[in-house]
Amino acid sequence: MTHHTSSKVLQGRYQIVQNLGAGVFEQTYVAIDIERPGQLKYVVREVNFSTFEPSYLETQRLNFLTEIETLKRLGQHERIPKLITHFEEDGRFYLIQEFIEGHALTAELPPYQHLGCLWSESEVIELLQDVLSILEFVHSQKVIHCNLKPDNLIRRARDGNLVLINFGCIQAMDTDPEEVLAIEQLAFTSLGYIPPEQFIGQTQPNSDIYALGMIAIQALTGLSPLELKIDPLSKEMIWRCEQIQVSDGLADILGQMTRHNYKDRFQSTTEVLQALRANINEKLPITNIQFPTPLCLQYSTAGKVSKRRDSSKSSPLVMGMKVGLAANSLIMGLGIYALINNSPARSETEILQQATRKYQAGNLEEAIALAKKIPSTSNVYPEAQASIEQWQNQWQTAAEKYLTAEKALHEGRWSEVLHLASQVPDNLYWQAKILKIVEQAKAKIEVQAQQLLTKAYEKAAVKDFDTALTYLHRIPQLSAQKTSVKQKIAEYSYKKQVRAIYCLQQAYNYAAAGNFAVAIAFLQQIPKNTAVYANAQTKLVEYAQKQRLQTEAQPVVGKIKQATTNELLQSSNSHSNLHQVDSQLQTRL
Repeated sequence: MTHHTSSKVLQGRYQIVQNLGAGVFEQTYVAIDIERPGQLKYVVREVNFSTFEPSYLETQRLNFLTEIETLKRLGQHERIPKLITHFEEDGRFYLIQEFIEGHALTAELPPYQHLGCLWSESEVIELLQDVLSILEFVHSQKVIHCNLKPDNLIRRARDGNLVLINFGCIQAMDTDPEEVLAIEQLAFTSLGYIPPEQFIGQTQPNSDIYALGMIAIQALTGLSPLELKIDPLSKEMIWRCEQIQVSDGLADILGQMTRHNYKDRFQSTTEVLQALRANINEKLPITNIQFPTPLCLQYSTAGKVSKRRDSSKSSPLVMGMKVGLAANSLIMGLGIYALINNSPARSETEILQQATRKYQAGNLEEAIALAKKIPSTSNVYPEAQASIEQWQNQWQTAAEKYLTAEKALHEGRWSEVLHLASQVPDNLYWQAKILKIVEQAKAKIEVQAQQLLTKAYEKAAVKDFDTALTYLHRIPQLSAQKTSVKQKIAEYSYKKQVRAIYCLQQAYNYAAAGNFAVAIAFLQQIPKNTAVYANAQTKLVEYAQKQRLQTEAQPVVGKIKQATTNELLQSSNSHSNLHQVDSQLQTRL
């Protein structure tokens, strides 16, 4: 996606001042309204489908307008950003929403919070009640947030309240059950908070409840969801231990919020709120543990951060620097004294320096000729002879590396160019010469990286994560995109495993219904390097045999059925006997 510069102005009034982040088809910015006094900040969400077919673009336009109406309704809640306006410009869709000043809940949660302070039980209960009240409204509008995570909960600076943001993945409760969650559009930071059913097209209102439960568990344990272990039999998260101080009442509530099977969870936010109130009314022990962390971040009600620090004393580092400077001064003084008393003739030193400059400028022959003028009786002579030998060796190495790099550039081996450049000896002439090749190679690498990244996004969009990973692994490690590529590799690897499990489950379902052809089709979609591949291969053989037997049996069953029907009908002339015909037919078959 093309990113706007900070000078870009949309609709003649919304000037982009900051990039917030990018997805496969989306980009988010901060903008100011240059027509309004005070230049209020807004969040700009840009959706770009301009590279797709016109028919697809029209479909997305309709979806966009539907989403607009939903966001208007949601924005009526005091703790959900208001929708300011929307428009289409240059084939892109734009949403302008209220900007919430503050910090993400991520900054308050371990392990990301400074010093990793765990939350007390009362703080977790307050968080649950806080967010559930927002979700209760969202669900009353017949939509599911689908991407609840700490990054999408903002602690508003002006009043310290949590605000739920980022409704880019919302789903109507009456969505087609066959529609599978577009997990390729979700950031890697969302994984772990997403419940299992969202990956197989069965998203429920209590999918948001699962995500909130995982946030609460993270606050209590200090572990992010992906760090938690899963019981292989029950598929439930393992998070309770002696070190985690939590009452049985709250533990049971969190356990029911995060059940693997959505049918076993609380079915609504109202149920969870009632359970929390009952827990408080029963006066179950609430543990408030104070950790002795003098430098821990203290969050005020306004959401501002302060840190206590004693700067009245000189640090050991400063004292060490003072002592070090004194010692270095003494050493430097002694060194200068030694140089003065052992220095060679000034002219001979200048000759070697001049020769070195000639060498660095690319004049090897002149450099050697000058160095040879230094007489053998000079103190500089050994150094001059060593320099000549070093220059000759370095020059030959540099020339060879340069020619090899030049050939690699022409043959499209751009990463090799950068590798060879790093091996060029310390000579300004050759360094400058190969730098031109390096710049060309880097430009080629970035073009290649962008092309491969685009292909990976396209494959991920159709849930072909295996091919998407193949493209990502082909992106050169020296690309400027290496950080985002690394994140995408981790993200798609996780999603590939989830997709494989989904295909295996679908195969089981269709095989149970006797539709072995479809079951086999799902099994064939499971890539080799996944946890369920071996199991899929076993089932593939089994279902292929059952499909063959099923096919062979069909003509035989048809003949038996017809012969039996004729035989029984000859001796059955009344309506009452027809039931007997069907019963005997089923018995024989």
